[in-house]
Amino acid sequence: MSRRLELVITPELAGVKVDTLLRKRMGLSGTLVKRIKWLEDGILADGVRVHTNFRPSAGQVLSVRLSDPVRNSGIVPAPGPLDIVYEDEDVIVLNKAPGLSVHPGPGHFDDTLGNFLVDYYEKTGQEADFHPVHRLDRGTSGLLVAAKHPHAQEVLKNQLHTPDFRRAYLAVCEGVPDPPAGTIEAPLGPRPGSLMEQMVRPDGKPARTRYEVLEVQGDRALLRLELDTGRTHQIRVHMAHIGHPLTGDFLYGTENRDLIPRPALHAGALSFRHPISGTRLEFAVPLPLDIARLLL
Repeated sequence: MSRRLELVITPELAGVKVDTLLRKRMGLSGTLVKRIKWLEDGILADGVRVHTNFRPSAGQVLSVRLSDPVRNSGIVPAPGPLDIVYEDEDVIVLNKAPGLSVHPGPGHFDDTLGNFLVDYYEKTGQEADFHPVHRLDRGTSGLLVAAKHPHAQEVLKNQLHTPDFRRAYLAVCEGVPDPPAGTIEAPLGPRPGSLMEQMVRPDGKPARTRYEVLEVQGDRALLRLELDTGRTHQIRVHMAHIGHPLTGDFLYGTENRDLIPRPALHAGALSFRHPISGTRLEFAVPLPLDIARLLL
């Protein structure tokens, strides 16, 4: 089934051009309108195809296709485990396992979250494609939201780094930060000569991380962190910058695969406004076992 959005034309909306109704009343972007107007069932009035310059009458029902008739991502469906926290016609919230890449790329063509999700959509008969709203590093576990169609993705991406879209991370670091709560503000950019490493550098992009110590266990601390910006490896670089790298961080701290085979970082809480209804949705998942063991 395709996902459609409907608008009943009231007397005050009668005679207004479809293009205006789609953008102003239904919140669709110009890019999306351009894409759907060429589809056979892209824009319908009482079930009949209309163009963007059509002016509907009172009582007519304007219907717009939101879902992709063809999967344009090019992602190969491949079976794999998914921990689904929430799902509806527009979004899906997942608890990502550590060690799982989000996007296909070199060396990971068919074993990523994207592959597993497209396979799930195919097997459950959903007309949906992989439209990630944000990303998590391969080693990071926890909550991630993906949209099922371009409109939901666009609305949610516009919420990123605003009060409407909040993410809180849990992490274990080496040593105990002093003060036990604070804000790290240090610009970040790529480290010269490295393909993946980031560093604090004066000409980098602004980056701000807020942290709070929740628990101290020996010479390690459990932290709650929130990002005001979304730079690559931001939490990992900022914590290393103040002398408290994440436990197990092979890139910015000390690797110890016997202790934990990844940086001890988990996206534990997520909240956003639903892209269609505007309702606030909130989710939380507990620490995975490999990080929880560090605090025993």
